[in-house]
Amino acid sequence: MKGKKILLGVTGGIAAYKAAELVRLLVKADLRVEVAMTESATWFVGPLTFETLSGNKVITRTFGRAETPRDHIRCGQDSDLIIIAPATANIIGKIAHGIGDDFLSTCLLAATAKILLCPAMNDRMFLNPAVQDNLDLLKKRGVLVMAPDSGDLACGSDGPGRLPDPADILERALILLSEPDLAGLKVMVTAGPTTEHMDPVRFITNRSSGKMGYALARAAVQRGAEVVLISGPTTLKPPTGITFCPINTAQEMKAAVLDHRSGCHIIIKAAAVSDYRPKETFDQKLKKGAATLSLEMVRNPDILALLGETKKDHPSILVGFAAETENLLQNAQKKINAKHLDMIVANDVSRKDAGFQTDTNAVKIIYGDGRVEDLPLMAKIDVAHLILDRAKALKDNIS
Repeated sequence: MKGKKILLGVTGGIAAYKAAELVRLLVKADLRVEVAMTESATWFVGPLTFETLSGNKVITRTFGRAETPRDHIRCGQDSDLIIIAPATANIIGKIAHGIGDDFLSTCLLAATAKILLCPAMNDRMFLNPAVQDNLDLLKKRGVLVMAPDSGDLACGSDGPGRLPDPADILERALILLSEPDLAGLKVMVTAGPTTEHMDPVRFITNRSSGKMGYALARAAVQRGAEVVLISGPTTLKPPTGITFCPINTAQEMKAAVLDHRSGCHIIIKAAAVSDYRPKETFDQKLKKGAATLSLEMVRNPDILALLGETKKDHPSILVGFAAETENLLQNAQKKINAKHLDMIVANDVSRKDAGFQTDTNAVKIIYGDGRVEDLPLMAKIDVAHLILDRAKALKDNIS
């Protein structure tokens, strides 16, 4: 996404303060951001806030500025995407009926970039037939509209009209900016840990945060794939636009994987599935008694091995993960052969800057023919895109 340019239009609603967080997220995603504000918007948030966050001057008026007088044409034509957030009923009406009476509305008249509207207003205002007709008209013209969230509104009402979460707007923007090279493909990703219960209050699990798996799902949906994310318990918010299947135990994950396996072109098993579970799960909390407690464990199903054994009946590119603390390459190579994988992603989880609970990862990709690709430390979303690149290349080679 580096180098892509966003024009963010901020209009006069109370949700304008949330646009500051959106700018921060866009910049963090390596996007160049320019902000144009209506005069009304400046009553809610000062331009200096957006200038500080974006690193660029904010445009608030058409005349009397030092910038070129053609900015109202340039801004909408040299941007890769225009986001209007919040989009008030007023700006929606102006765009729908070709009114250009300030910088932002005039810029939109001359724009050639994709436009994403994020409506935010009182619920009755949003549901007004005139506003709905305007939105329908804009959709027919190719303008993209992100439905508002429902809930408590600043005016005291409860209903549709909340600005979508800035993180969700970012996700939609990244999808619109990405090359849909995975369109037509179904990708399944497993993520997070599993929890194996001893009794109603205790369970056995591991340190997996799910960040790598969620990054893979996010990257795949950005690139146009149909995505199924099967996840153990995490604190992460699932990406928008996917099929999300929350599970707890390894047996539940096995059932979900088999249920959604049909039609998958790429399966990436990034979850840290517990190898063992307690043989017996007690209905009541185990009370403290003896100085020691022995717990008999039994093997959980090896989901990845099962997928590998039955690949002929369900052909797909099968990608595994190997989280190791020693003998990284040797252990990963054993796994790729034993489980009939097309490739395996190996990482040393004893490193503090990679593996579990970090935002970065340093992995080695091992292929079925023995090749090893050593990747440097990078953000997990970047690792995810590289893994998808390699999996797609393998699929293209056998198609």
